[in-house]
Amino acid sequence: MQKITPFLWFDHQLEDAVEFYTSIFRNARIQDLRRGPDGKLFTATFELEGQQFMGLNGGPHFKFSEAISFFVRCADQAEVDYYWDRLLEGGTPQHCGWLKDRYGVAWQIIPDALMRHLGDPDAAKAGRVQQAMMRMVKIDVAGLEAAAAG
Repeated sequence: MQKITPFLWFDHQLEDAVEFYTSIFRNARIQDLRRGPDGKLFTATFELEGQQFMGLNGGPHFKFSEAISFFVRCADQAEVDYYWDRLLEGGTPQHCGWLKDRYGVAWQIIPDALMRHLGDPDAAKAGRVQQAMMRMVKIDVAGLEAAAAG
């Protein structure tokens, strides 16, 4: 059993959000749906890529912010493109690989190449990659590789 579980507060879109997220991630499943006396979904437990989440239809009292985001590691550009395009449906692109989905949840869609280059012992190379990343909205692996090469 997972010790710590992210708990997401939605206004009224929990059921749509659970269906949306579980349709995007290949290793996903809905574990539990609990409805209130009115028949509307009240809470849900679902899993994305081995990470359990809980959700609540709690009303309009709280909103998501970028202070909390979900970091999605991607093996290559194809994976970046897939998650970026799907999670961005109805959402808002931001800078440096960040986006807010249609529910206001912040996601970072980050290729392994970015982390590898930012951690390079050659400070000039890492700096070039960081500068390239700062000009990007969706992360472009070819652009990172070009910056790394100088």
